[in-house]
Amino acid sequence: MQEAIPQEFLIAGVDEAGRGPLAGPVIAAAVILDPRHPIAGLADSKKLTEKRREHLFNEIRQHALAWSVARATRAEIDDINILQASLLAMQRAVSKLKIAPVKVLVDGNRSPRFACPSEAIIKGDEKEPAISAASIVAKVLRDRLMMMLDRRYPQYGFAGHKGYPTAAHVEALRTHGVSRVHRLSFGPVAAIKKAP
Repeated sequence: MQEAIPQEFLIAGVDEAGRGPLAGPVIAAAVILDPRHPIAGLADSKKLTEKRREHLFNEIRQHALAWSVARATRAEIDDINILQASLLAMQRAVSKLKIAPVKVLVDGNRSPRFACPSEAIIKGDEKEPAISAASIVAKVLRDRLMMMLDRRYPQYGFAGHKGYPTAAHVEALRTHGVSRVHRLSFGPVAAIKKAP
């Protein structure tokens, strides 16, 4: 039987994916890494190829002490704004961890309230392996969700841009109007919704 992990190692990294897109939920992940199983190559998910993210995601699932994911919906984003929705998704992700962390490290300059101490770290996804792991989990799962939404709403091209405000996405919005998964409070969507 493996010996118990000392409490001081039960640190969760938290990050989100999907603050900038015009469509879909924001997804947050929380990861507690296992010091006995370090994962090589963890980095900010945006700096990794899709193939590398998928490989690391599988390693994280296999070797992390605990990981979880949660979302804030499009409706919640429109209701409370994207920053508050991101913080809410982070709270939900941490609350779903099967092991309670002693501390939470959050990517960025704001941390929501958790049941334990937390620290916001600017560029944390580049500095803290647990935050890097969380950024990878959140990005991989959000991208998969947008691929699913692409099958439901093929006219918008979600598989390509994942909901981000590319020229092709904005043009598709102008052509096809606003879908049920678009964020009505975001400028480009609101402008099209209000257009005659």
